[in-house]
Amino acid sequence: MKSLKTRLIRLLTNPAAIAVVAAIGVAAAVFSLTSCGEKAFAAVEKTKIVFIAGKKSHPSGQHEFNAGAILLARALNEQSGLPIEVKVVHNGWPTDETVFEGAKAIVIYSDGNASHPANGNEAKIEAMLAKGVGIMCMHYAVEVPKGEQGERFKKWIGGHYESGYSTNPHWTAGVEIKEGHPISRGVPGFSANDEWYYNMRFADPKTAEDIVTSVPTREKINRYIHWTPDGEKGLGKRQTMMWAVERPDGGRGIGFTGGHWHRNWAIDDFRRLVLNAILWTAKVEVPDSGVASQPVTEAQLNENLDPKDKMEQVALPSKADLTQPASEKVEFRWPGKK
Repeated sequence: MKSLKTRLIRLLTNPAAIAVVAAIGVAAAVFSLTSCGEKAFAAVEKTKIVFIAGKKSHPSGQHEFNAGAILLARALNEQSGLPIEVKVVHNGWPTDETVFEGAKAIVIYSDGNASHPANGNEAKIEAMLAKGVGIMCMHYAVEVPKGEQGERFKKWIGGHYESGYSTNPHWTAGVEIKEGHPISRGVPGFSANDEWYYNMRFADPKTAEDIVTSVPTREKINRYIHWTPDGEKGLGKRQTMMWAVERPDGGRGIGFTGGHWHRNWAIDDFRRLVLNAILWTAKVEVPDSGVASQPVTEAQLNENLDPKDKMEQVALPSKADLTQPASEKVEFRWPGKK
């Protein structure tokens, strides 16, 4: 017995033996942690979001739906640190609709009216929304004709741009964000020059909550596109440029009127606002400091631009964008005006 005890003491005090025992222990620990870690990562299911980017539209640097969608998808997929999977469908409605399987939200960034990707696909969209899928429409994608399509959009996202009633001047907005709403996290407010549509046709009674607002004035407008009597009446009054709705089917909807100028995606708070809104639409908790993303460089702004007859270098946003001289007044004008 004494001999056995002596041999055991010698074994435990032998440096080589100690190294072997330690190595075995470390290997076991690593195996355990790796196994648990893999199971933990496997248990985190990514939230799927489908981005529908519209077809080529407008001069270079404007309505860059494909390039803009890629920038936003990259921010969510690669930079946010969140379990998000964004699939970008380019140039309109997907030919393979299986891309929507498992999606928690659809984001449409495209032209509207006759070119809207929703045209002819209303039943498919409504079937997804009935299951609680969120939908967000950006810039021109908030514009649809009044009547049947307009009524759909009032249900889907709470309202829409209505020709002859709403208006779409280019102006510099010092925006205010709805305090306390998850979309506002990490976004103190900012200024941006954009084609900020306003005077939306909301559901009556109004179901949407105003998220982003500002006050247009003659002095802030540097270009008129479609100018309406109601748009003029809205001067000097707080207007809504992003709104959000929680639908009876359990899903969420958002309308955002900015996004005309591709350069604005390089404004950190502008980009964070939209990234927050996309998460909210998909029912993903927005981080306390908002969605993290890396600064967008000028080189990145000029990646993936749609081929246009005249290509232009997209410059980073500057103070000059915000101080453009006021435009001369124009007569009321809009498509179909009599």
